[in-house]
Amino acid sequence: MGHLQSFRVEGGRPRRRRRQIRFTDCHGNHVLGDNSDDKSVLAASSVQAPQNVSKLGRPAKVAVTGGMPMAVPTIDPALLTMFDVVRARDPDDLSGKLRVTERVAKSSRIYTYQLQDSALWRVRFDQPIFTLATRSVGSILASYVDSSFATNVSVDGDEGDLFCFTTMLTGQTTLVQNGNSTTAADNCGLAWRPGPSTRLFMSDDNARTNAFFKVADIEGALEHMLDENLRQPLDFDPSLDWSSGLAASLKRQLDFVMHEFQREDGVASNPVALASLTDLLVSLVLRGAPHNYASRLDRGPYSAVPAYVRRAEDFMRANGAEPIRMSQVAAAAGCSLRTLGAVFNHFRGRTPLGALHAIRLDLARDELTLGTSGATVTAVARRYGFTNATRFANAFCRRFGETPSEAARPASVRGTLVPPCPANGTQRSALKAPAPRS
Repeated sequence: MGHLQSFRVEGGRPRRRRRQIRFTDCHGNHVLGDNSDDKSVLAASSVQAPQNVSKLGRPAKVAVTGGMPMAVPTIDPALLTMFDVVRARDPDDLSGKLRVTERVAKSSRIYTYQLQDSALWRVRFDQPIFTLATRSVGSILASYVDSSFATNVSVDGDEGDLFCFTTMLTGQTTLVQNGNSTTAADNCGLAWRPGPSTRLFMSDDNARTNAFFKVADIEGALEHMLDENLRQPLDFDPSLDWSSGLAASLKRQLDFVMHEFQREDGVASNPVALASLTDLLVSLVLRGAPHNYASRLDRGPYSAVPAYVRRAEDFMRANGAEPIRMSQVAAAAGCSLRTLGAVFNHFRGRTPLGALHAIRLDLARDELTLGTSGATVTAVARRYGFTNATRFANAFCRRFGETPSEAARPASVRGTLVPPCPANGTQRSALKAPAPRS
């Protein structure tokens, strides 16, 4: 995971023509805004800061500098010592193009910041009017952004390989992608993928946090949960309602991340703890944020397989030819015997012992099909714990629709061949039927 680097400033002061329009937030409330030419932007008028601000900082307060009221930073600058921080004091920095480039492999994405009100470009301030702080640890990139005045942000470059989850501390932010706009404020957040033609419009007194995750990590976790490859890219609904459900849990964990990233000796400094936290965040992202695969995750008992099941199955496959106790399987899975039985019954529709039986049949068939060991059918069966040749053949036929000898390569298998499976999948008897009486 890369991080955001420093910026360069380019000139240019385009003039705008504005008219009022309306946006809708995640609760269905209308938010008053304006329009500059063909771009939808939030009004530059002051927005009332929410009273319940994340414990990351304090509610924004208004200070007067150079005769112009401005917001004091929402978060104490002393808490950003572990972050890479960029601050802008001169409005000229934001009058043209303040450009922030992602330092990510093969990335050409550029974030361009610009004040909405051109009248502010000629005002001088003693305090920073814009702060961007970033820290990248493990596979998480966290950022804090503080803007005293309404600002437009455009994202240009290649298709993003990061998902971003935005939480508002004060003010409002409107995301515009593919012609659709979504506004975040108070308990409304944003889920978005930075990419070409993405636009963000921030109100006055705006402060927000962002948590970025790699698309490959999130989609890979989803494939494991669904137990299949994705047929189309993962696409999140941009609107996040932080007020209830697992989305509320996700927000609390994102707040926790920002808090821990401020500390030198916090979770960010412990790779083991950070890996566990990342797994929890990825799970909550997929469970708490609406997306195009959400219904699949909730559809039925086989749709989302927990790590317990996967670890247990991996252990069984790796040790299929060894004597295995279910207590060993539970220990490898990291759960109790009771939990192991419950998750296998719920997600696989069988007991752990039944799963081991099926896996050993799979391993036996693989060995017979490859023929690399040169062993007889009987020897292969015994290697995987099947001591009764007839029962092994019957189980093999029921599972694969063919006999063990049919699955084996003739040149590599020695021993007595088993008669082929009948149409109903049960093993034929090797004994001849008695002749009918005359």
